[in-house]
Amino acid sequence: MEKRKALFIAATGQHVGKTTTCLGLLSGLKKKYADVGFMKPVGQEHVEVDGIRVDKDVVLFKNYFQLEADYKDMSPVLFPRGFTRDYLDGKINENDLSQSIQSSFSRISKAPFTVVEGTGHVGVGSIVNLGNAQVAKSLNLDVIIIASGGLGSTFDELALNKIQCDQAGVNIVGVILNRVLPEKMDMIKTYMQKALDRWNIPLLGCIPYNQFLSTPSFEDFKNLLKTKLLSGEKHKLRHFKHMRLVATSAEIYRKLIIPSQLIITPASREDIVLTTLTKFWDMQITNPDENLESGMILTGSKPPSAKIISELKKADIPALYAPLSSYDTMQKLGSYIAKIQAGDLKKILKAIHVVENHINFDHLCDLIN
Repeated sequence: MEKRKALFIAATGQHVGKTTTCLGLLSGLKKKYADVGFMKPVGQEHVEVDGIRVDKDVVLFKNYFQLEADYKDMSPVLFPRGFTRDYLDGKINENDLSQSIQSSFSRISKAPFTVVEGTGHVGVGSIVNLGNAQVAKSLNLDVIIIASGGLGSTFDELALNKIQCDQAGVNIVGVILNRVLPEKMDMIKTYMQKALDRWNIPLLGCIPYNQFLSTPSFEDFKNLLKTKLLSGEKHKLRHFKHMRLVATSAEIYRKLIIPSQLIITPASREDIVLTTLTKFWDMQITNPDENLESGMILTGSKPPSAKIISELKKADIPALYAPLSSYDTMQKLGSYIAKIQAGDLKKILKAIHVVENHINFDHLCDLIN
């Protein structure tokens, strides 16, 4: 395939911030090129848009950057549940998948520059011969690898992923480190570049860790717990600075109420809910410009009463019910890794700002010109 101005963005693993980094990359590149295309050749998590299944990251990029390409070209292949078994049973034609990716790329890469986002680590998809390195090779693309900010273990992960690229005959043109602790930034930059020098690969950026980008929204919790909102629909993308499991008396809890706090408590504890609501309305009376900005996850075997739901709706506080114990709910919330959603404009803008300011775009563009 003809070489075009495009890069394949891979990662050393899941949850290292590849999509977050791609947001900043696309934003920065759009300042240097008249137009930038985007595609994700192989997707795993999808949503339905206009009657077709589309990778969720593609929806995010298309909506925010107002990209004109068709969804089918931006997300040509999806791995839904059971896909691998169907492939191994001979129900899916490998050549059709590869041809679909190449045809889509040919159309999207008519833009002056194209960002192609991979899925998971470099080897993901290999069981159906559509691993990231294999796809990059089929599209004749060089690769940038995103890795978690660190030194020893990070380099080990890079080495393992480089083997996959070497085997596929893919050229790695740069590395970007994400979530680097600010106090270690200078040290990581210096010594990671020394380590990468043995491969003659440049360090193109070190993106600092940002707490807000790792903070889930209330919508994330709703999806995690597979439930529906009881109230506060317009605040579903609210983020919280604090999380508190409440099992104490309402009198003690009253002293613990602070702004931007997510409350987890049994649905049977109506006293806790009502105490929160009282604090909310008191703030509205004394200082209408301030907002408690709270949220509530009500737990237990029995859902909240209609009266409580009605009161939550009046205050427009985002709340949901999860038929789990408070302990199990906290366990789920504590292990959850937040992702950027298409409608979460506040987090999208923060991601772009943090990433774009910490990537050497001049060096990156020189590599492909």
